[in-house]
Amino acid sequence: MKNIVILISGGGSNMKSIAKRAQKGQWLERHHTQIALVLSNDPQAGGLAWAQNQGLKTQVLDHKGFLQEPEPRRAFEEALIQTLEPHAPDLIVLAGFMRILGPHFVGHYAGKMMNIHPSLLPAFTGLHTHKRAIEAGVKFAGASVHWVSEVLDAGRIIDQAVVPVLPSDTEHSLAARVLTQEHLLYPRVIENWIKNTL
Repeated sequence: MKNIVILISGGGSNMKSIAKRAQKGQWLERHHTQIALVLSNDPQAGGLAWAQNQGLKTQVLDHKGFLQEPEPRRAFEEALIQTLEPHAPDLIVLAGFMRILGPHFVGHYAGKMMNIHPSLLPAFTGLHTHKRAIEAGVKFAGASVHWVSEVLDAGRIIDQAVVPVLPSDTEHSLAARVLTQEHLLYPRVIENWIKNTL
């Protein structure tokens, strides 16, 4: 059995698209692969209730509970590893997980962690990608799925989806079109990973 763990911080729209693809594609029955856990660092994350309603196991590890520690990020990451280990993750999927993960955590799960980023990497790493793309005058934007490395948004690119930037685009209209492509791209990449690791 292969176990996938999905980390979210908010509504979890990419998590939803992955879970729907898992159900439709019968990942459990056909590939012996399951979404073993959906975890959020935010107790208020909207995606948690949806995941529970789908019968998925959920858990919360609130990063704010570690702010008093001498090394808050390291303490949170240690706790996160301890929380994930019982689920024996073969793949960790970052789906709108709004915490930068440090070298300790990334190293522990090296080669096992994917992220999706709303730009055509290596362009526009970090935040405010759509605003920056429009301001730069680029003709194409998009989304990238990549392996997570110790450098933010710099891991090896697995696949990308390209979205044209229209003259009428605003930050929000471009973001909406890119998100539509994310919901197609991420589940497809994960399904390909499953098939390639059988």
